[in-house]
Amino acid sequence: MDWAARRRALVEALAESDRIDDERVLTAIESVPRHEFVPEQHRERAYDDRPLPIGDGQTISAPHMVAIMADLLELAPDDRVLEIGTGCGYHAAVTAELADTVYSVEYHATLAETARERLANLGYDTVAIRAGDGRGGWPEHAPYDRAYLTCGPVRFPRAVVEQLRPGGVVLGPLGRRPQTLVRARKRADGELEREHHGSVRFVTMQ
Repeated sequence: MDWAARRRALVEALAESDRIDDERVLTAIESVPRHEFVPEQHRERAYDDRPLPIGDGQTISAPHMVAIMADLLELAPDDRVLEIGTGCGYHAAVTAELADTVYSVEYHATLAETARERLANLGYDTVAIRAGDGRGGWPEHAPYDRAYLTCGPVRFPRAVVEQLRPGGVVLGPLGRRPQTLVRARKRADGELEREHHGSVRFVTMQ
């Protein structure tokens, strides 16, 4: 299987969709071997632009959604990023291609351990993972420049917002399914300025 060719074809399709403004995001998608994050029984479909099951009732997000979220976050090379919902680690790997460090919290201990091993084997040593309830964020490494959620809560968890620096951005799917993709910038007074970016379907936050 020529995985690199299939990955290039995926990136070309994403580029033609005109939904991604930052060329670095497309480069990041092309750099990360998505097939390494997909279970063996689904690997032939690794470069289909769709979510796929990864176990424990969770999915790996569709590449276009990972790209859109990375684009909306406007990641900088020196950013410290908090991810809520590691899953298989694919989204964290894409983020790590664009930012300095990624701290990721995964509710399912088995997924956290598998993702940690996979990312280490692929050389993503700037991604740290712990198992736990993502609603509490990861306070030891705060403040964060950016934070995002790969699962859908009703609202942004308070702890995640508190751990974001003033001027930082948080992004995630909020509400009941279908959710609304919301980007919010934290003001100096701690309040959020929100933008809505369409209807999406994510796994509900546990």
